[in-house]
Amino acid sequence: MSSALTDLFPLPIVQAPMAGGVSVPQLAAAVCEAGGLGFLAAGYKTADGMYQEIKQIRSLTGRPFGVNVFMPQPEYADPAAVDVYAHQLAGEATWYEAELGDPDSGRDDGFEAKLVVLRDNPVPVVSFHFGVPSREVVDALHRVGTFVLAAATTPDEARAVERAGADAVIAQGIEAGGHQGTHRDIPETDGSGLGLLSLIAQVREAVGIPIVAAGGIMRGSQIAGVLAAGASAAQLGTAFLATHESGANALHKRALTNPLFVRTELTRAFSGRPARGLVNRFLREHGPYAPAAYPEIHHLTSPLRKAAAKAGDAQGMALWAGQGHRMARELPAGQLVEVLAGELAAARAALTGGGVL
Repeated sequence: MSSALTDLFPLPIVQAPMAGGVSVPQLAAAVCEAGGLGFLAAGYKTADGMYQEIKQIRSLTGRPFGVNVFMPQPEYADPAAVDVYAHQLAGEATWYEAELGDPDSGRDDGFEAKLVVLRDNPVPVVSFHFGVPSREVVDALHRVGTFVLAAATTPDEARAVERAGADAVIAQGIEAGGHQGTHRDIPETDGSGLGLLSLIAQVREAVGIPIVAAGGIMRGSQIAGVLAAGASAAQLGTAFLATHESGANALHKRALTNPLFVRTELTRAFSGRPARGLVNRFLREHGPYAPAAYPEIHHLTSPLRKAAAKAGDAQGMALWAGQGHRMARELPAGQLVEVLAGELAAARAALTGGGVL
């Protein structure tokens, strides 16, 4: 990674931005203070809500941090398919005594307004999910001193990130929890994504910009592995979801290591876009029938997910998690960074000294 960007965070550990209230300022600040790069998640927030969190994290740490922004989504959903799915969810609404959300609640996530805030109140790093910003957007952020990253799940997507002028690409393997950052949502390719190590190798040959590796990373030895494979840093989400500062619902945190939830699966059940979560009742019953319709399905199911959480029913929640979820550790975020750094150092020493990992 370019020395200027690397200098922002001394440890090659990035806390993934997790939307929906998980990546709160307290979490991101704790990671920054420990030597990693903490991220705020602007997804599903208003521009002012994002700005208030930026002000809050600046009151908690003087270290560099990042903000993640969702790209606007094209209109490709079939309204009839959304209506059919809404009808299927009627029983859920009755059970939780909640109304289904309005699927037409907006699809750009306040993108332009957030860009205005980020240009007027520059932050050290901005990353993008669900696509690539235009060269003009990237140049505008560069002019105010912001480093720009964007997610990619294939070598072709990584090339698009490089063409846009981004400083680094986040290579997201299929092991990752939450939403896959695919640039185009193609149902025919569901479940066919690349594993992280294979993706790193292919992206490394496809582009010349630095790589941040993301997907199922829970231990310092795995960080050592992706660095050895060619990444400059590792991005961890599920590992930080269980930390004390995480804003995740307590039910979600406990579910990560609850023997009741034995595996994860990519599903469209909750949002209409492929996302990896713990397999629960809602995912099993509705996943096979959910259409490719993001953010329509996200808006539609939002009240149901909130009602399930309020009722203490993890079987109706979106329990986003990566494949390594059973390795989650309930620690303060700063302590987790220290543990990961220690494990990374031990793994590197074993590799260079011929020891055992």
